[in-house]
Amino acid sequence: MKGFQISFFAEQGQRIEGKMTTEWLMHLAKSLGIAGATTFAGLESFGSDGRRHSAKFFELTDQPVEIMMAVTEQQSAALFEKIKTTDTRLFYIKMPVEYGELGTQASSAA
Repeated sequence: MKGFQISFFAEQGQRIEGKMTTEWLMHLAKSLGIAGATTFAGLESFGSDGRRHSAKFFELTDQPVEIMMAVTEQQSAALFEKIKTTDTRLFYIKMPVEYGELGTQASSAA
């Protein structure tokens, strides 16, 4: 399939509509029919404001996280429209990709 790989970047303690950003994005992705999403924990980052973010021994709320998903053009538009209506700020990267499943147990839709 042709579509996009979208990666969102946030901090572990960041919230959207009262939920952890990772949880909120995963729920939204599922509700839009996106086949899957994965989160990754980072060691350290800095954003456009130049402020460093990192996982500290006793405090993980500032730990950088990435939420990555492969989506169709329609799913991308719906995802971005919903996020634009929320009281948040998310950095993202959106790249055109080809994606699918391989192997003897791959779904027939791939």
